[in-house]
Amino acid sequence: MSSERREGSLEAPIRHPIDWRSDDYYDEPKLFDELERVFDICHGCRRCFNLCHSFPTLFDTIDESETMELDSVPKTAYWDVVDHCYLCDMCYMTKCPYVPPHEFNVDFPHLMLRAKAKRFKEQGASFRDKTLASTDTVGSLAGIPVVAGVVNAFNKSGAGRRVLEATLGVHHQAPIPDYHSKPVRKRLSHLVGHDGDSAEATASTKGKAVLYATCYGNRNRPDLGEDLVAVFEHNDIPVALAEKEACCGMPKLELGDLEAVERAKDVNIPVLAKLVDEGWDIVTPIPSCTLMYKQELPLMFPDDPDVIKVRDAMFDPFEYLMLRHKEGKLKTDFREPLGKVSYQVACHLRVQNLGLKTRDALELVPDTDVEAIERCSGHDGTYAVKKEFFETSKKIARPVVNKVKRAEPDHFISDCPMAAEQIAQDVEHAEAGHPMSLLRKAYGI
Repeated sequence: MSSERREGSLEAPIRHPIDWRSDDYYDEPKLFDELERVFDICHGCRRCFNLCHSFPTLFDTIDESETMELDSVPKTAYWDVVDHCYLCDMCYMTKCPYVPPHEFNVDFPHLMLRAKAKRFKEQGASFRDKTLASTDTVGSLAGIPVVAGVVNAFNKSGAGRRVLEATLGVHHQAPIPDYHSKPVRKRLSHLVGHDGDSAEATASTKGKAVLYATCYGNRNRPDLGEDLVAVFEHNDIPVALAEKEACCGMPKLELGDLEAVERAKDVNIPVLAKLVDEGWDIVTPIPSCTLMYKQELPLMFPDDPDVIKVRDAMFDPFEYLMLRHKEGKLKTDFREPLGKVSYQVACHLRVQNLGLKTRDALELVPDTDVEAIERCSGHDGTYAVKKEFFETSKKIARPVVNKVKRAEPDHFISDCPMAAEQIAQDVEHAEAGHPMSLLRKAYGI
């Protein structure tokens, strides 16, 4: 196989729509033919050896086989590679030289998604995996007043964690979030249907934003939504909440449950599209949820005009603020310096190709120095909490942990609060911070 790249291969990567409704998508011989084709290309390249554990698993399996080529690797071993892919997209966006429009047409993450979808369609998923992916349901039950306190106390006790490990396969040392009985949608209920006057629009922002709170931001970290609203309103940007919202579908996507993704889409998209028609932009504090609307749903439903409409109105909050800063619409009346900040850039933010907007915004604060660490935390949704993957996730996180330790920063942050918890757990005296909370602190509001 030639490793030469065809003319034009330096073009920006493109993604093909996900043909998840076709029978061919789930056809086992065709799936395994494509897995073999792509795995052979990866074996000959190996640039992605230091990303997730899928690639070391693949390469070690080949190297330990009889011929040291893919032809002697049993097909059952392919599933080990699939299981270690958590759809971070980093191989596609930062490493692989063979993504489309290259003639090899390699899309490793979406091939792993296809394999996960086939397995889910035929076998379903374990109780543990279904539970971890049901973020709306778990959050609603665990967030009931009184129940929330009991759940949090149970999750913090050694006995409780041993029970979770024995029954659900959740590693007893994995960081798991608290649940709040008063979610952000209740704390900010006055913003439902809010229709304040827009701030002055810019070339790319309308000047008023809907906060899509997300499951995690709603039940586990309601402070993120409160901080975002405070910062936006300080900059005269009105914020509203949608009448209702459901999970974005990312946990179900990672499970391969594409029909559940469609059901979530059918709840969220009509509500959000209506708000876009009314002149609103949309922001979300969790990069994975932003990516779901900006990439995965449009690739799954490329012919749905409302999905495309929402995609075009969806912003990372720091992207939004820096777009406004570009035209002089961001206030810089900061009251408090932030000092030295270690900032882990979440994978699902990096693959959006926005640049380091979070870093740029924080460095507007005087006497603030931000070190951006562009390495994976190893958390990635539910992967790191599972007993069988926990130690591997910590190994993936180690380069970030070591950089934070050496830096001895005043603050450690990540756009992804789950990633921040994963790293902070192994850094003495480090707290898992969020950049929006730091920006609010700098404003003194």
